[in-house]
Amino acid sequence: MNQRSKIWLSSALVYAAFVFWYTDFSGPLSDTEVDQFVVTMTENGSEPSTVAYLETFLRNDSGRQFLMLNALDMNDNPPDVEGAEPGESAQQLMDRYMEHMYPELFKRASHPVIFGQAAYTVLDNVGIENAEQWTDGAIFRYRSRRSFMDLVANPNLKGRHAFKLAALDKTIAYPIETSIYLGDMRLILGLILLSITALLDSFLLPRKRSN
Repeated sequence: MNQRSKIWLSSALVYAAFVFWYTDFSGPLSDTEVDQFVVTMTENGSEPSTVAYLETFLRNDSGRQFLMLNALDMNDNPPDVEGAEPGESAQQLMDRYMEHMYPELFKRASHPVIFGQAAYTVLDNVGIENAEQWTDGAIFRYRSRRSFMDLVANPNLKGRHAFKLAALDKTIAYPIETSIYLGDMRLILGLILLSITALLDSFLLPRKRSN
């Protein structure tokens, strides 16, 4: 195998490994998997209404990735929470929550896509009460509903959720499955690897042949 083939093959293998990790190839959740998640959430003490609501979401699984859109209104005067220092701000409490969430997210090829602070109050509001004021917004990517439920049903994260609840005055979050998603890491990494490999092919290999 010549040098050019090695360069392109290495790039292809790196990309294939990433896609294999980043994509859930297992398809939609089976009834058995959904039943097990329902049992786990119930045993973890989730409210029956919450369990039933999530069960419907799971039984209509498409097997695809999804994005969770979050509107956040941080609490100006959050209560003290067990496990945190008295008087901690909403951001400090949220940081405590995300400190434990980030490793679990990344482990499952899930991650934040956008974080930002509100630049102004709501510019367009139709049919929603108490929705004029938000302080932050975020979008998270989840590899699949299976990966999402691995997080939701994880008993080790249950106690950490209190930090998030205390940090927020109100929030709304809902999932979308994208028809257009130009920020997909598979697309971005593919373009980066293609560019780097093409540059190596164009500039490094001719120099070696001329020596």
